[in-house]
Amino acid sequence: MLGGSTNELSFAYNTIKDRLPEILTRVIDTLHRHRNELFEEHGEKGVEAAKKAIACLSKLRNELQTDKLLIALNDNLPDTALWNQYLEYQQNLSYGPPSWFKSPWLYVECYMYRRIHEALVLNPPIKDFDVFHEEKVHGFLESQQAIIVLTTYLQERLKNISDLDEKLLQEEFFKLLQVSLWGNKCDLSISGGKDNSQKSDPLQSLEEFKSFILVDHMEKIWSLLTNEKKINSKTTTRIDIVLDNAGFEVVADFVLADFLISSKLATEIHFHGKSIPWYVSDTTVRDFNWVIKQVLSANHKWMSKCGMSWEGKMKNGTWVYHDHFFWTLPHEFSRMAQVAPDLYAELQKSNLILFKGDLNYRKLTGDRKWDFTVPFHQALNSFHPAPLCSLRTLKSDVQVGLKPGQGEKLMTTEPEWMIIGKYSIVQFDAAS
Repeated sequence: MLGGSTNELSFAYNTIKDRLPEILTRVIDTLHRHRNELFEEHGEKGVEAAKKAIACLSKLRNELQTDKLLIALNDNLPDTALWNQYLEYQQNLSYGPPSWFKSPWLYVECYMYRRIHEALVLNPPIKDFDVFHEEKVHGFLESQQAIIVLTTYLQERLKNISDLDEKLLQEEFFKLLQVSLWGNKCDLSISGGKDNSQKSDPLQSLEEFKSFILVDHMEKIWSLLTNEKKINSKTTTRIDIVLDNAGFEVVADFVLADFLISSKLATEIHFHGKSIPWYVSDTTVRDFNWVIKQVLSANHKWMSKCGMSWEGKMKNGTWVYHDHFFWTLPHEFSRMAQVAPDLYAELQKSNLILFKGDLNYRKLTGDRKWDFTVPFHQALNSFHPAPLCSLRTLKSDVQVGLKPGQGEKLMTTEPEWMIIGKYSIVQFDAAS
């Protein structure tokens, strides 16, 4: 069964009733507050465009709160026809015409962010204005101390990385993989855009957090990468990271990626971001480049050194950034081979794909109400482009691949375990 939004006790229902209107209100407020800036940049046309966009967004908020039927997009972007086909598909299903509270949660949530984008696209002078940029910047700046600790740690480890034996190398890899995993807590779509930055030392808490990792396949990933290194010592080992949040999380991903290259566990890293502003804090190309520039220009020796190294890796092609509109469609990933065969073919070139965060997990598993013990491989529903791993802190009520009784026990001791971001998974699927 798909994660629907009609059950009034469900997390999905509360998200749509409370959190999504709150996010829309913040977007409207952001446009109001930036009117002077838009006037300076575009003159009267910019202010007029902002007014029209605000009117569109206010109408959207009203449609949501009064459970109106979902309507077709009309902004003529490359993905518009695909969105409208998906709406028709929903209309042809048996549960009646799709409205905000009577449609699958995943679809409705994605649809709202796509409608926010449409409101800007239809008002050209401000079509490239990122309504979430301010919050992403704030999240990054508020995480400065944690970023300094992490970049300093990396630079100290890189000094003698070639002297590390396999056991020490594995320890460092596990450590930085866990920092990337717990960095996923910093999600602004969950906090409604309120401050959700990383303020504590990201390395200090790893030991106490370990017991909250419900599925731990780190050993499997290590085996895959070290075997790859032995077999293919002269050829490329490509790791793909499907990004989630900008700010601290993407820095943690960069640190992991830097370590993977420096330790020769990988020869190239391909990052995949969003092509439009998405789920408040998701990483776009603008965020990706902005974070590297901020780290590079930091008034801190090791942080700045990291930035220089990362910029160099982008320039020499060791790191590659991609975006594709499939990541901002409502489709689950099992449809990728049909809907975006070019992206599927690109991912098939990978030796390992790391999928960051909750939304990617929901799309990997089709956002269904699976039994907790259903194998991850089965829930992927034939989506097997390459070996893959989900790195996710749990913030929605979908989870598979648990041991018998594990989910039920958590239900008893902590009924909200799936939605509070306290628990996490490192869940691997070998693809074959």
